Amino acid sequence: MAVILDGKMLSKKIKDNLKIEVQNLKTKGINPKLAVIMVGNNPSSSVYVRNKSKACKYIGVDFEEYLLDENIKEEELFDVIDKLNVDDSVSGILLQSPIPNSLDINKAFERIDAKKDVDGFNPINVGKLSIGIDSFISCTPLGIMKIFEEYKIDIEGKKAVILGRSNIVGKPMVQCLLSKNATVTICHSKTRDIQNITKEADIIISAIGKPKFVTEDMVKEGAIVIDVGINRLDNGSLVGDVDFENVEKKASYITPVPGGVGPMTVACLMENLVKSAKN
Repeated sequence: MAVILDGKMLSKKIKDNLKIEVQNLKTKGINPKLAVIMVGNNPSSSVYVRNKSKACKYIGVDFEEYLLDENIKEEELFDVIDKLNVDDSVSGILLQSPIPNSLDINKAFERIDAKKDVDGFNPINVGKLSIGIDSFISCTPLGIMKIFEEYKIDIEGKKAVILGRSNIVGKPMVQCLLSKNATVTICHSKTRDIQNITKEADIIISAIGKPKFVTEDMVKEGAIVIDVGINRLDNGSLVGDVDFENVEKKASYITPVPGGVGPMTVACLMENLVKSAKN
C-alpha cells in the first residue's frame, strides 16, 4: 500500500510558518496584500477565490477582490491591472482563470507586473524559470516540488511522466523537474500509446481533468503518483484523474483528492505573496 502524501497537513505547516513571517514583516511596516481579479461568475472560480481569501485571513495578510462583468472590454481589464501595478499597497496580483473567450488571457498575464505576478504566469517569470533564475513559480508545480521535499523523495535520475501540457501545470512542471535532474516526458491529447509510456515511469503527474483516467494497469509497481485533477462527478463527489483505490495498491506514494495537491497550490500562492512583499 502506498504512503499517502498529505498536502493538507503540509499546507498548514507552510501557512503556520508564513503567519509568523507576516507578523515580523508588519513590525517593519510591511503589510502584504493580495489583489484578485475575477471576470464573470464561474462557480468553480468563486470557490477557488474563497479559498484564497481564507488563506490570506489565516496568515494575516490583506485581501482585495475585483469582480468584473463578463462583457468587460479588454482595455477595461487592463486599466484595472495597470492601477494595481502602480499601487504600492498591493504586493501580489492574481487574475483568476478562466476568463471569457472574448479576452486574451496571455495578454492579460503579460500586463501584470512581473514583480507582482504571484501566480507565475507572466512570460518574464516563465522565462526565468526555464533558465533557472529565481522567479515566481506557478503555484501547483511549486506545491508538488514541496511535497517531494517534505517526504524526502529523491527525483534525480528518475523517469517522470507528466500528463497534460497546460501553461499552468504541465509546462512549468517540466522545468521544475528538470531543475532537480529528473528525465521528463510530457504526454498530451495527441500522444500515442500513453499506457506504454506511463508504465515506464518512476513518477506520474496527472493534470488532464479526466476522472479516474490513470488506471492500475498504467502504473508500474512502486511508482510515485501525483494527482492534480479535481473532477466533480454527477453524484457531487470529488475525484482526481487517478483511480485512487486501485492505483494505491501498486504505488509507493500517492496524493489523495481532495487533500493532496489542491491545498498546496493555495499555500504556495501565500508563499509567493510573502516573497513579493519582502522584495
